[in-house]
Amino acid sequence: MAVLTESIQVERVAKSRLSSIDFNNLGFGAHISDHMLVVDYKDGQWKEPKIQPYGNLDLSPAMLALHYGQSVFEGMKAFKNDAGVITIFRPERHHKRLLKSLERMCMPAVPEELFLNCLSALIEVDADWIPTTEGSSLYLRPFVFASEAKLGVKVADEYKFIILTSPVGPYFAKPVRVKVEEEFVRAAEGGTGFAKCAGNYGGAFYPTMLAQKQGFDQVLWTDAKDHAYIDESGAMNVMFVIDGKLITPKLSTSLLDGVTRDSILVLSKSLEIEKEERRVSVAELQEAFKKGTITEAFGVGTAAVVSQIAMIHIHGVDNNLPAVDVNSFQLRVKKKLNEIRMGLSPDVHGWNYLVRG
Repeated sequence: MAVLTESIQVERVAKSRLSSIDFNNLGFGAHISDHMLVVDYKDGQWKEPKIQPYGNLDLSPAMLALHYGQSVFEGMKAFKNDAGVITIFRPERHHKRLLKSLERMCMPAVPEELFLNCLSALIEVDADWIPTTEGSSLYLRPFVFASEAKLGVKVADEYKFIILTSPVGPYFAKPVRVKVEEEFVRAAEGGTGFAKCAGNYGGAFYPTMLAQKQGFDQVLWTDAKDHAYIDESGAMNVMFVIDGKLITPKLSTSLLDGVTRDSILVLSKSLEIEKEERRVSVAELQEAFKKGTITEAFGVGTAAVVSQIAMIHIHGVDNNLPAVDVNSFQLRVKKKLNEIRMGLSPDVHGWNYLVRG
């Protein structure tokens, strides 16, 4: 159980914007809740957190994050079930990943207690912003960036830790068409691909934009050396069902260790499907399409949850996936995840962090 909101200073908005939000047409990330949480790091320590009205920050144009890229973030979700219970899905796992990102970017660790208490307090303040329609949730965006003002190339000594929340609907409203990327690179072994740092996403925009102009929704990133093996897709890890087995690329320093990915792998046993974490070659996908042994492909992530891939473009050829039905693994595991999050199935793995019961 999280600590009480009263332990964190709160400055409330004079007038909520809640009444202006159409909760039946949320989209993803279009709306930010009334409040945000801000913590400063100075003199080698994190200061007292404060919840304040969402708004602009007073920052120097010389701050180091703008010039040298010290900026990382996380993304997770909070849910409210029919009984009014509010939970965050696997925040401890997200915190561990945040620590890895911070370490890779030479940034100070955010203690777990501070992380969880800040999340809980902010959600309590803006609890009315949590949507309850099917497929919706309150998206949580904690992020840390270097706020020290200096033009010299250096590791910053001052940072800000901020949390924003946003009521969201599905990330992808329909099945996606993806293109295997054969020219551009998202990340290379030994780089920052496993870290959730801002530059990873900025660097992916251009090849994704080119793919979208060609009629695709996302790219399937491949390895930096030979473009022979699948890494991940845009904002998602990727999974395949081939020969009746659940297959996903094994983790490396060029892949993000997705929390949804891990959750699905854990649930695969109870859903009676064999799993494999290994290298997945582009040639293997081509052969699977040729033989008809690939029956499903889908992206998984906090924002996307489980998103059906309808077509994979490989070497100039569009390869269509079969239509999904109630027996498809991706729909069964998506249903299971939702039931756990909403308290409709036992949370045997202890994934739901209680904010308010």
